[in-house]
Amino acid sequence: MTTSGSADLVILANRLPVDRVRSADGTLGWRRSPGGLVSALEPIMRNNDGAWIGWPGVPDEDVEPFVDEGLSLVPVPMSAQEVEEFYEGFSNGTLWPLYHDVVAKPEFHREWWDSYVAVNERFAEKAAEIAAEGATVWVQDYQMQLVPRMLRERRPDLRIGFYLHIPFPPTELFQQLPWRRQILEGLLGADIVGFQLNGAAQNFVRLVRQRVGHKTHRDTVYLPDGRTVQARAFPISIDTRGFEELARSESVTQRAAQIREALGNPKTVLLGIDRLDYTKGIYPRLRAYSELVAEGRFSVDDAVFVQVATPSRERVEQYRVLRDDIDRLVGRINGDLGRIGQPAISYMHSSFPRHEMAALYRAADIMVVTPYRDGMNLVAKEYVACRYDNDGALVLSEFAGAAEELRQAWRVNPYDINGMKAAILEAAHADDREVTRRMKAMRKTIMEHDVAGWAAAFLGALSEVQGTHSKTLRPSRRS
Repeated sequence: MTTSGSADLVILANRLPVDRVRSADGTLGWRRSPGGLVSALEPIMRNNDGAWIGWPGVPDEDVEPFVDEGLSLVPVPMSAQEVEEFYEGFSNGTLWPLYHDVVAKPEFHREWWDSYVAVNERFAEKAAEIAAEGATVWVQDYQMQLVPRMLRERRPDLRIGFYLHIPFPPTELFQQLPWRRQILEGLLGADIVGFQLNGAAQNFVRLVRQRVGHKTHRDTVYLPDGRTVQARAFPISIDTRGFEELARSESVTQRAAQIREALGNPKTVLLGIDRLDYTKGIYPRLRAYSELVAEGRFSVDDAVFVQVATPSRERVEQYRVLRDDIDRLVGRINGDLGRIGQPAISYMHSSFPRHEMAALYRAADIMVVTPYRDGMNLVAKEYVACRYDNDGALVLSEFAGAAEELRQAWRVNPYDINGMKAAILEAAHADDREVTRRMKAMRKTIMEHDVAGWAAAFLGALSEVQGTHSKTLRPSRRS
C-alpha cells in the first residue's frame, strides 16, 4: 500500500487503470481497463515502488488507496458537478475540439475553467503527498495540463514529465483559448513535455516563445529560474507482440472464421473500428463506401463494410447528435443498397474486448482508418500487429499521427471523398505481392517501436534531464 512520500515513480492520469464492476453476487470489485498504457508501465511501476493516481470513475465517492493485482492505486475524488464541468466541459467541450483542428466548435466557459483549475490542484496535491524525495512523476494527457507547474511549486525536488496523447494545435488555433498562457505555463512545470509528433512539439515551443516570451532554441525552453524544459516527440505504440500472440491463438482464428461466415463469407471484408467521436471521420468513410456500392464497384453479394463505433461521452450533446447522424446514414445506405440478409454496412454501436477486436482484425481484408485529426490512432497499429501473414491492406488518413510511421499504408485525405474511394479501390485490387510488401514494412516498424520502447524512451530521457542552465535571460512578457 502506498503511504505518504513513499512512491519513487508516480503515474498521474485522469482515470485509474481499473473500472468499478459489480459481480454476480452483488459485491463491488475492480477490473483492469483495456489499453496499452498500463501494460507498458506496469513492469516499470513494479520495479520502482510505483503508484498510479487517478479518478476511480464514480462521482461523489471517496475511495481509499488500494492495491489491485500488485499495482498501488491512489484514487482522487470528483463531484458530479466537476465531472460535468472539468471532464465533459473544459476537457472535452473546450480542449478536445480545439486540439483536434476545431473539427467541432469549442466552447469557452469560465465556470468550466475554474473547475479545471480546482481538479488539477487536487491531483497535484495528491502527487506531492505520495511522491518520495527526488521521485519521478509522469503526468498524462490534456485533462492535467496545469499539474506540472502546480506540482513543481509544491515539490521542486521532483523530476516531472508530461505526455500529451492527443494533437497539439498550431498557434492560430491555440491562441483562441482565453487561458492560453496559464496552460503553457502549467506545462512548463515539467522537465520534458512529450508529444506524438515533432510538429506538435514545434507548435508548443513557438507558442511559448510568442505568448510567454521565454528564450527557446530548437526543442529547448530556457526559463528565468535557471531550469530548462525540453519539448520532444515520443510517438506512442502498442503491445505489438501481445497482439500478434493473441491473433495467432486458436480461439481468435476460429472466431475470425465465424465472423466471416456470419457475414456470408464475402470476397472482401472492410473494417472500421473507432470511438464514436466527430474527429474519427466515420460519416465520410461510410458515404465513400456506399457510393462505391451504388456505382457497382463493390457488390453487396461479395463485399461488406463492418463498422464498430464504441460508445463515447454519451452525456455530451455533440456526441448524441453524431450518434443519431450515423444511425440515420447507416439505415439509409442499407435501405437503399442492402438486401435481406445482406446489408451493405454491418454496424455495431458497442464496445468489444481485446479478443474480439483481434478476431475482427483477422477477419478484415481492408482496414479503413480515416480520422479528420488524431494524435496517433492505435487501431491502425493493432490491425498491422494482427496481420502476421503479411496480408491485409490499411487505408489511413494522412491526418492521423500513425501516418508518419505507417508510410506504406494507402494514405487518404478524409475530406476528399473521391480520393478516399480511389484509395479503397486501389487497396481492394492490389496484387498479393504489393499488399505483402506494404504490410511487411509496416510490421517491421511497429515491431521495432512498441509501447514498452515508448515508455522506456520517455522515462530514459526524463532521467537524463540536466537541472539548470546559465544563460542570462530577459524577464518574460505578459501576453
